[in-house]
Amino acid sequence: MSLFKVTDNDRRIYEEQIRDYLPEKIIDIHTHVWKGAPKPNPNSPKRTVTWPSLVAAENKIEDIMEAYKLFFPDKEVTPLIFASKLTDIPTCRERNEYISYAKKVSGYPALYFSHPLMTADEVEREIYRNGYLGIKSYLNLSPNYIPGAEIRILDFFPPHHLELMNKLGLMVMLHIPRNARFRDPVNIAQIQHICETYPNLRLVIAHVGRAYCECDVGDAFEKLKDYKDLYYDFTANTSAYVFEELLKNVSEDKILFGSDEPIVRMRMRRIEENNTYINLVPPGLYGDPSQDPHLREVSAEEGEKLTFFMYEEILAMKKATTKLGLGKETVNKLFYENSRKLLDELESKVRA
Repeated sequence: MSLFKVTDNDRRIYEEQIRDYLPEKIIDIHTHVWKGAPKPNPNSPKRTVTWPSLVAAENKIEDIMEAYKLFFPDKEVTPLIFASKLTDIPTCRERNEYISYAKKVSGYPALYFSHPLMTADEVEREIYRNGYLGIKSYLNLSPNYIPGAEIRILDFFPPHHLELMNKLGLMVMLHIPRNARFRDPVNIAQIQHICETYPNLRLVIAHVGRAYCECDVGDAFEKLKDYKDLYYDFTANTSAYVFEELLKNVSEDKILFGSDEPIVRMRMRRIEENNTYINLVPPGLYGDPSQDPHLREVSAEEGEKLTFFMYEEILAMKKATTKLGLGKETVNKLFYENSRKLLDELESKVRA
């Protein structure tokens, strides 16, 4: 049985609109791999949206391999993998052990999922033991006493971890916190601080700073324009406007394709409404839509026309590059060459 269904409509969209747009080789710089359902921590406050958890209960290494064959049957895709569904240090260690296994059996590059209370020695030991190319963390691992809306970057990427990444010259994959997202002045100030204090690490701003709507951009690009070594991935984002602003303000050499696999298997179309995003989904496919304000069901007829989140993201970037008159050379950079150069650089440091 296939991991997920690919409809005739999906195949038509891929063959007519996506296949020839993409290069033959693709690197997906942002993917989650884990085995087994998450273990809830009753002591952890709820700080995240619900809808991503409705797409896949787990994403084993075999699953992500199959997913790419279904999404891109005639392309060669290499993901950068890291863990998911972490709530505390024990689950971080457990999930990272599976990533270590997945890395060995697949040959895929990987990041270590760090917890802010881990020592720098532990993180460094695991990086060299497994050949990790840097670290990923998440806002829900911040101390429980901090209200969700007040979490800062340095609450889950503490200085001792940033100092280590700076010493090693490795990647920090940053999913920024806070309700104002990319335009938030605290986020901008802390990104500036990281760039100035730890210039040797490779900072990747995931999801274009979670700027999923036009209002989320603000003046962030203007305030960060002097930090030429910043990378941005456009993972799990479908805003052609945001992508245009990204391409106009950031060197095309610093922009990276990522998917956020497995959530891009969702059948959806994203709209903006009252300065927030809404995922339009087929009726009944993801349970009760009232469980998350970012979900809304459409009619059965419209639902049949919805395709994968993965394709919606790529089509949004296609719309942006086409509008700006950017051709194959740029597209190849975004979907392969930029990540290949970055990963090669990081791998040389881990091997050294």
